[in-house]
Amino acid sequence: MPEGHTLFRLAREQHEAFAGREVHVTSPQGRFTSQAELIDGRVLDEVTSWGKHLFAAFGPDVVHVHLGLYGKYTSGTGLPPEPRGALRMRWEGPGHDGEGVWTDLRGATACDLITDGEVQLILDRLGPDPLRRSDPEKAFARISRSRVTIGALLMDQAVIAGIGNVYRAELLFRHGVSPFRPGKALAHDTWTAMWADLVTLMRAGVRAGRIVTTRPEDRVKRRGAATRTDAHYVYRRTGMPCRLCGTPVRTEVMVGRNLFWCPTCQAV
Repeated sequence: MPEGHTLFRLAREQHEAFAGREVHVTSPQGRFTSQAELIDGRVLDEVTSWGKHLFAAFGPDVVHVHLGLYGKYTSGTGLPPEPRGALRMRWEGPGHDGEGVWTDLRGATACDLITDGEVQLILDRLGPDPLRRSDPEKAFARISRSRVTIGALLMDQAVIAGIGNVYRAELLFRHGVSPFRPGKALAHDTWTAMWADLVTLMRAGVRAGRIVTTRPEDRVKRRGAATRTDAHYVYRRTGMPCRLCGTPVRTEVMVGRNLFWCPTCQAV
C-alpha cells in the first residue's frame, strides 16, 4: 500500500499539472460516471493530501481518493491512450504549455465525490501527518495511554496518518524499539526523537520518490544513492543478518501485515 510520502508527492504533481484550469473528467469504467459529470469542465482549485488520503477540490465538491493496496495513478502528456481495463477516473487538461496532460486512476479502494464537511469528518478521524504542520503530541497522547504494542499503534491511521509497513519497521529499528513494547511504555523523549526522524525520512521519500532508511555508513556502497538491496535495515530481510549486529532478521504478522525486526537490536 502506498505510504504518506507517495500521496504527498501525487498531490503536488497533480496540483502543478491541473490546478487553476478546467479539467475534463470521465470514468471509462463507469463506476464514477455520475460524479464525474458533476465536475467535468470545472476549474480545479487545489489538490492536497493528508496521510494516505488525496483530496482534489472543484469548488464545494471534492474528489476523495484512497489508493488502498491496489490503487495506482498513471500520467502523461499529449493525447491519453485508449481507455483499457478498469479505468475508474481520467483527468485531461491543457497543461502549462498547451501540450495537454492526463492522469488515470485504477484500482483505488475509494474514489468518491464528497463535500467540504465530509472532508473534515475524514480529517477528524486521522492522526497527525508528519508531512504536514501537525502536532506529534496528539499522537503521543494516544500512544502513552495504550497497552497496544507500538508496532500496531504505528499502523493505526487514527494515531499517525501516513505510516505504512515500511516506515513502521524501519523507524522502530532505527530507534532500537521493540515492536512488541506497549505504547504506554514508550518514553516521551524516545517518541520525540522518533517523530523528528520520521519527518526527515518521509520528506526524503517525497524528494526521492522511494523509501530509503539506511544511513550511508551502513550500506554496502557508502557513496552515492542507496541501491534496492541496501535501502532498508529490516524490511523484507527475513532471515538475513542484521546490518548492525548480524542476528537474523525475524518476521511475523502484526495487524494483518508482515512485521520485520531484529530481536537483538530491538530487544523487548
